[in-house]
Amino acid sequence: MSKKTDFTIGMLFAVATIIFILLFMSDAIFFNWAFERHHNVLSWYIRPLFIIPIVVFAFKKSYTGIFASIFALFTSMFWFPVPQTSSPQVLEFLAFEMEYLKGTWTAPKIIMSLAVPLFFIMLIISAWKRNWKWLLGVIIGAAVLKFIWSIAFSGEAGMSILKPAFIGLILCISGLYFYIKKHK
Repeated sequence: MSKKTDFTIGMLFAVATIIFILLFMSDAIFFNWAFERHHNVLSWYIRPLFIIPIVVFAFKKSYTGIFASIFALFTSMFWFPVPQTSSPQVLEFLAFEMEYLKGTWTAPKIIMSLAVPLFFIMLIISAWKRNWKWLLGVIIGAAVLKFIWSIAFSGEAGMSILKPAFIGLILCISGLYFYIKKHK
């Protein structure tokens, strides 16, 4: 694929991601439909794994791969069916997340939420430049900050993300370790 085609398709995925986020945040029916499926903790386990293709495609300098992976990460919250049951801790955490997203957007909340695009920028740049120490720091730092944010703002319910976040972190580091080792 030519660089121009790669860039064009990548930007289409970037725009699709922005449209998805805007639709998710502005359409209550879609928001609730997606969150019902996000109660399925399989989506919690799969989402961190998209860091691996994002990094691999940044390493390969493929805009299409990077932005298709980011689009997949965001949409994966509703790939799984609504679970039959959910633990009280999961229900409490997701209720907090829903309220956070639908609540009033204050300046501090907006600034804090900018950590998400900042994470992707730092992740992509560190992989693009093949700065493996920075990349590892970004991945570990993001997992730690997500966990701290979850506990700080939702209390005990935030503990529900510990296992998926930790397993995702280990799998990401392991997957990237083997990829980097293979390509050195």
